[in-house]
Amino acid sequence: MPQIITARRLLTDAGFVDYPVITVDDNGLIAAIDVDRAQSSSDDTLTPSLFDVHTHGGVGKDVMTATPADFSELQRFYASHGVAHYLPTTVTDSIDTTLHALERIADNIERPTPANESKPVAIHLEGPFLSHAKRGVHPAHDLLPPTIKLFDRFQQAARGHIALVTVAPELPGAVEFIEYTRASGIRVSLGHTNATLAEAQAAIDAGAASATHTFNAMRPLDHREPGVVAAVLNSPELFAELIADGIHVHPEMMKLWWRSKGAKRALLVTDSMSATGMADGDYTLGGLAVTVENQTATLTDSRSTLAGSLLTLDRAVENLQHFIGVPLAEAVRAASTNPAAMLGRNNVVSVSIGAPAHLNRYNAEGRRIATYLHGHELTS
Repeated sequence: MPQIITARRLLTDAGFVDYPVITVDDNGLIAAIDVDRAQSSSDDTLTPSLFDVHTHGGVGKDVMTATPADFSELQRFYASHGVAHYLPTTVTDSIDTTLHALERIADNIERPTPANESKPVAIHLEGPFLSHAKRGVHPAHDLLPPTIKLFDRFQQAARGHIALVTVAPELPGAVEFIEYTRASGIRVSLGHTNATLAEAQAAIDAGAASATHTFNAMRPLDHREPGVVAAVLNSPELFAELIADGIHVHPEMMKLWWRSKGAKRALLVTDSMSATGMADGDYTLGGLAVTVENQTATLTDSRSTLAGSLLTLDRAVENLQHFIGVPLAEAVRAASTNPAAMLGRNNVVSVSIGAPAHLNRYNAEGRRIATYLHGHELTS
């Protein structure tokens, strides 16, 4: 039987629709978007679902080691926070461990996704092509320069599902690597990098599409050698991730990022790890020991090193509104439309006739209060 969803406003690909009446067919697809003021009694806003392109796990589950049951639990958790699609993201490990992890992740991508779970659509390979100087939690002994031969091994294990790769642009062979992946339709994100301005700009000219968790694990901005951060902020075509938890990046730097990237190139991500949604304690990120204290995750043997985040993407959307005053519609686009555009997968978050009815409902204060997957409201 068709489902009817109403609200005060609907955010679509083209803009706002006032007093929308959305009809969802028996297949969970949007059959019609009509307008009827009489049927819309709330002040709520319906928006596209969220799309996290950088997440390592949550609720005690790590994508590097997850079983099918683990992935299902993780995907229900993501969905409960408004995320309908995501990119499972690796961390640096040995080549063999990475190959096996990619095979398991590919298996999960190719399995049918239950209607109440977030869907994995591709893989984000974060490591091993990272800088020793800005490696963060990534183990130094497993870092490697980017080579086409090794990437092809990874992509073969992933059965073609790698869509995004983080690369430090100053590494030998990085420019050639970016040109190769770009020609194959794979996006490169600049990250974990000590690159100079010239090195970063060469990578952008070669076709890099984005920046990984901007400001974090990057050469700091400097007035004499502006470095990679200046290249990221001053390149209008480049997308740029940000972890908006108030821990990784100060709100004043968030303002700088937003003014530079704006509503079309800013990407909200979580960089969440297995401890997300859990209590303080000891966890893992890939093969690394992580301690969570006061809801901040750090390496157990290096407590000054942040180890991913405990952020959920719906909270990131709220934080962007409250920390720096970004309007709801633009904050949502940074976590939905923009990541989809960066990957060239706009259909993933489309709100249009024939698209899956994946929606979030926000109240007048900009807080997510409900999520719909295939037109059905999720229950906790």
